[in-house]
Amino acid sequence: MDLIAHCADKYPDITAGFPDSLKDILTTHHATLDPTLREKIVTSLSLLRRKEVIDSAYLLPIFWTLLISTPSKTLRALLYQKIISDVRETNTRAKNHKVNRTLQHALYNLVVDKTTPKALWAVKVVRDLWRRRIWDDAKPVDIMRQAAMSDDPKTVASAVKFFLGSDKEREEFEDESSDEEAVDVRKVKHQIGINKKSKKSKKMLEKATEKVKRHERKKNANQQLNFSALHLLLDPQGFCESLFEKHLQNRKSKLPLGNKLDILQLVTRLVGLHKLTILPLYSYFTSHLTPRQQSVTSFMASLAQATHSLVPPETIEVLLQKIANEFVSEASNVEVCAAGINAIREICARQPLAMNEALLQDLVEYRKSKDKGVSMAAKGLLSLYREQGAEMLKKRDRGKDATIGLKTGEMKEHKFGEEQIGEIEGLELLAKWKEEEKKRKRAEKGLPENPDAAEKNEEEDDDEFNQSDWEVASTDSDESGEWIRVAESDDEAEPEPELKKRKVDGEVEEEEADEEAEAPIDFMKLATTQLLTPADLAKLKELRLEASINKAMGGNKRKGIEARHTDEGLTAEQIEAPAMLRKSTKEERVALAREGKPNREEHKSTTAIRKSKKEAEGKSTTNKEKARKKNFLMTLGKAKSKQKRSLVATRNVLKAHVQRSKSGGRRRNGVSK
Repeated sequence: MDLIAHCADKYPDITAGFPDSLKDILTTHHATLDPTLREKIVTSLSLLRRKEVIDSAYLLPIFWTLLISTPSKTLRALLYQKIISDVRETNTRAKNHKVNRTLQHALYNLVVDKTTPKALWAVKVVRDLWRRRIWDDAKPVDIMRQAAMSDDPKTVASAVKFFLGSDKEREEFEDESSDEEAVDVRKVKHQIGINKKSKKSKKMLEKATEKVKRHERKKNANQQLNFSALHLLLDPQGFCESLFEKHLQNRKSKLPLGNKLDILQLVTRLVGLHKLTILPLYSYFTSHLTPRQQSVTSFMASLAQATHSLVPPETIEVLLQKIANEFVSEASNVEVCAAGINAIREICARQPLAMNEALLQDLVEYRKSKDKGVSMAAKGLLSLYREQGAEMLKKRDRGKDATIGLKTGEMKEHKFGEEQIGEIEGLELLAKWKEEEKKRKRAEKGLPENPDAAEKNEEEDDDEFNQSDWEVASTDSDESGEWIRVAESDDEAEPEPELKKRKVDGEVEEEEADEEAEAPIDFMKLATTQLLTPADLAKLKELRLEASINKAMGGNKRKGIEARHTDEGLTAEQIEAPAMLRKSTKEERVALAREGKPNREEHKSTTAIRKSKKEAEGKSTTNKEKARKKNFLMTLGKAKSKQKRSLVATRNVLKAHVQRSKSGGRRRNGVSK
């Protein structure tokens, strides 16, 4: 059999019926065949496919039918491997849509039957091919959507994890290309470290740069791997409603709590990403927002994910009040209180209008708490509303920037349903850099920095020249057909008086507020009136990196609230983060120090361990230890002789000591002979 498979491409006429014979034997007698012979038949069919005696459209249906019907684990593993390998090789150079459609149709027909547990194989195949970037269109996503509605718990769990991107066996993709990572940070390092040159600042700069690059790599990888499936769903609203009604709202559902939390996370992620409206979802959270609820932080994280700017504020306000009553009080544990305030902050970051003024004032007062976790959570909420709704805070809590913003009108009250205009990230940095470069070049040429005055003078000169021209033309008769220059009236000729700057009770003038309000329009003008060249984009990336490093190093005094990426999920660990800020106990510090180290009976330093090991082996001590333990009476003679030394002898001893130190000591350690 093996010989015929190797020679089939050389004798096509003689071996024309060989593939059909192998197919009949395998499909009819696969349950009774010897395992070795069965494996040899599968290998021979794969060899015929590689030699292009048969095509994938002939081979894949055979393997797929056997995969879902055979009870043999070894045969299933072999068939699964052959299917994945064949599809990968078929799509190496270009997408083979014919083969892909054939296999996808078979997988879809299997998952449509919601009662069969065999649909798990379809889910595994889709996840593996998606992980390898072989299938990346809407059809495999639709297959996983059907699998998520199955009645089999394992199939549902695997399909949900596909959408959440939590597959532990996912292959590690390559990092960003060298062109994307080739950001010249030498200039950035020079600019940041020019004022203070020390090892500490250099180390801080390196850590900040690495942190920014790692964050960018992670963000780009997440957008490519984990979340593209969420964007390819054809009907996210209908999918969320069906998933919620079948697995969460249905009390007859027998799924364990872990699977329900995964489904809830998927539903809320889709609601936040696509800004869907499922009002029964928020009522579902009411009964689970209690400290006694198992995995309550996961429920709060899911609630924050399901909140967006189009959710009615009164719907979220009820849940905020529920969290505040259950978690935030003087009698609550500090970890519970910190988690509650942090959950409220995450929710309000997505829908600030859900907070009422009375509740906000109560929560902000917790910034004076003695516990660091509670205090930091309350300060985070205060910082959020200094940016999003400073008018709800007391005057003493607003801060300098928020107070000025309210007085000048720069900070406006948000309204329900209001959407911000999207803009290019960091575009204002590029516009500012271009303006500075323009001023610098004009200064080098000896021109005024502000070109408006020069342009105004040129316009006046042009007007005078045109006026003289019109005077010559006006000497002709009115019937000559020429235009007649009409003299301006005195009122029109008078220049408009410049607005004087005024300050009333220390308030910033309205003209400056208007100029600051118009600044974002100038940034958008740069994107709408000019084409950004590759050099501009490279400079924009460099300016973004510089701004990120400055922020990571704490260079900016004013730290704005960063809006989370809409694709990023919120986990229970992020809700519990403030509780980790408390001072750890000695037992916790010892346990942390022991992680990754061999077990010891007691916690000792490395020096103490080395010393005890030497003593156990019977080794001698060092000269320093011997000198320190020497009898006091034995050291008196040396001390007295030191006091009687002359200056010349003392100088010689010191010079000899320095010379020995340079040469490696008395034993000349480290000096090559």
